[in-house]
Amino acid sequence: MTVDIEPSIAIWNDPSYDLATRVDALVAAMTLPEKIAQLYGVWVGASADGGEVAPYQHEMEEVVDLDALLPTGLGQLTRPFGTAPVDPALGALSLLRTQQRIVEANRFGIPALAHEECLAGFATWGATAYPVPLSWGATFDPELIRRMAAAIGADLRRVGVHQGLAPVLDVVRDARWGRVEETVGEDPYLVGTVATAYVQGLESAGVVATLKHFAGYSASRAARNHAPVGMGPRERADVMLLPFEMAVRESDVRSVMHAYTDTDGIPSAADEQLLTGLLRDTWGFTGTVVADYFGIAFLHALHGVAGSWGEAAGAALAAGVDVELPTVKTFGEPLRAALAAGDVPEALIDRAVRRVLLQKGQLGLLDAGWSPVPPALDGVDLSDPETLRGRVDLDSPVNRALARQVAEEAVVLLRNEDILPLAAPARIAVIGPQAENSTAVLGCYSFPLHVGPRHPQVPVGIELPTLAQALRAEFPSSTVVVETGVSIDGPETDGIAAAVRAARGADLVIAALGDRAGLFGRGTSGEGCDAESLALPGVQGQLLDALLDTGTPVVVTMIAGRPYALGRAVDEAAAIVQSFFPGEEGTPAIAGVLSGRVEPRGRLPISVPRRPYAQPGPYLTARLGQVSDVSNLDPSPAYGFGHGLSYTRFDWSKLVVERKVAQTDGELALSFTLRNAGDRWGSEVVQVYAHDPVASVVQPVQRLIGYQRVSLEPGASCRIAVTVPADLFSFTGRDGRRVVEPGGLELRLAASSTDARLVAPVELRGPVRYVDHTRRMHPRFTVTPVEG
Repeated sequence: MTVDIEPSIAIWNDPSYDLATRVDALVAAMTLPEKIAQLYGVWVGASADGGEVAPYQHEMEEVVDLDALLPTGLGQLTRPFGTAPVDPALGALSLLRTQQRIVEANRFGIPALAHEECLAGFATWGATAYPVPLSWGATFDPELIRRMAAAIGADLRRVGVHQGLAPVLDVVRDARWGRVEETVGEDPYLVGTVATAYVQGLESAGVVATLKHFAGYSASRAARNHAPVGMGPRERADVMLLPFEMAVRESDVRSVMHAYTDTDGIPSAADEQLLTGLLRDTWGFTGTVVADYFGIAFLHALHGVAGSWGEAAGAALAAGVDVELPTVKTFGEPLRAALAAGDVPEALIDRAVRRVLLQKGQLGLLDAGWSPVPPALDGVDLSDPETLRGRVDLDSPVNRALARQVAEEAVVLLRNEDILPLAAPARIAVIGPQAENSTAVLGCYSFPLHVGPRHPQVPVGIELPTLAQALRAEFPSSTVVVETGVSIDGPETDGIAAAVRAARGADLVIAALGDRAGLFGRGTSGEGCDAESLALPGVQGQLLDALLDTGTPVVVTMIAGRPYALGRAVDEAAAIVQSFFPGEEGTPAIAGVLSGRVEPRGRLPISVPRRPYAQPGPYLTARLGQVSDVSNLDPSPAYGFGHGLSYTRFDWSKLVVERKVAQTDGELALSFTLRNAGDRWGSEVVQVYAHDPVASVVQPVQRLIGYQRVSLEPGASCRIAVTVPADLFSFTGRDGRRVVEPGGLELRLAASSTDARLVAPVELRGPVRYVDHTRRMHPRFTVTPVEG
């Protein structure tokens, strides 16, 4: 009789043990070089024919030697799909084969964790291009963004990607900053709720989400990318940190990326109080902190707080950074030398590698029998790579429908002089640089604009109807003529005369204006594309004025990455429609709003300025930040945060304050009736703002503390009850602690930050109360239909 004996497996590969025990055993068995190898990634590009990935040659780094690196292991693979165009199935095969090589090369068989950008969809060739985050904010619809993120995460996982470098939780403080398009907006509560929903969606698909950029990056001086941040600790805590705090508490997020910038002289990558004291010790974050690309090296090269690459590595590890991205620089030989010299304690390596391996264990990468075959290739014959081409669809009809819904909910109707929705005009002149620009709807982190320019011979990979095409489809009985007039940012005005002739010969002008997304000066919006002012780029303002002078009704359509001052159009245009890089379904969404097929539902996540130089001008400011007699500059917006019109009309009435007075640990309560007084279905966003007239430190005039989207049929009413915990009035006091103070307050029920419909004076009584990260962060809404 023979007895089959299962071969023993190492503790770290045995899922029957708890993960912490497995990781402790693995760390104890590893050599120092093997531990260090788990703390960096290598930037690679997938093979177009399904072979192994190849190291990417980046202008900031030398090419790494994989053969030399892999015997000790490898922590991460950087952007295998997002570096060059590759068929998704062949990219998945390339990643699979590379993972096999990595596993076979190191003695513990540990695969790499693969990460990708996914700011507005999976940033790879042929994947759905969703609207940018500023459009997410415009939806005021976290549940929709959660669904979108889950779809993005599912596509990432299908091809073997483990981590997504999104979302961005930076709060806009100056709209001239180039990366405004990547943010959710200018209000920390809106940013926090929408970004948290994105994290929940991505993580629900089994993908590690990454909060970035921690913290303060968007508050750089003069809105210059990477410039120092000069804010004080209270503004940092109450504006910049709030969204991160919310996401850490409410989403089980597993990774955070440090910011490039320094705040008051302390670079985030070397800020132990931020990355360890606050993030881990106070908030309880247990995941990994990853470097923004080359950010650790910047401690030496740009910030000047480290005298060498090794010092930079030690400073980042001590602060709490666990992983160097995108490739090995400071965590390679410089770190090994610093360890050998005793300048960096090995305990810091053990701390970081334990976090990395715990995350790999959560993803199943340490389990015995782990397979590198991703779901998209499971059970597929891989012997002939060419048969795989076209097998994986990352832009499915389901994806496109979701992208369409987000785009439609994000279109903001700013102005309407009873011209929209349009009856079918006989002759429409579509005039402007966005009229026939197919990539006008894409942000700087979309694959066609982020990587595509380096591969001009490769097709875009997704369908991108132009605005003119979408309008022809929307208005088939109308004659649609097109004149570009001017370029996005060029100085030439020769085409304005032809544009004016086309306008005079039309029944309606649709002015197609906006931005070109790009990187580091190659666009008018995007990373490293900061603006001198918020005047329309190039000579688009001259074109717009010329069109207004014709007397033909002008409907302005903005497809942009930031808000711009629209000059005379604010008072003279027949209508203004704002869209923030709305993705591949964006132009049909805009056309649908113009025709009335789509009800306008978007609300501004960021104020639209009236004047191009009145900056910075977010609504979240103190009284002296608003218009006053002590300055000749008026920062008042043309359209405030939260503004957005509908094709119906809502009446707000019958305010009842059930609990007007509460203790500083209690709740306030009120209710009111919302009625759709028009003849169309419509959607209103009920916004709740807190006004604190007297406090121990200067407060913003008002700040958003809650919102609720409510949809009603024509003539229908509902009763909306709002319960507001006293915690929502808390702020960072003089001693740095978050405090709830007694006193008189206002709750403003509003359609926007500039349109309060109902105001409830309320009061908090009792002792000053200190709260922490466990405080309540949301009001409670109850919506009840009203019969009759």
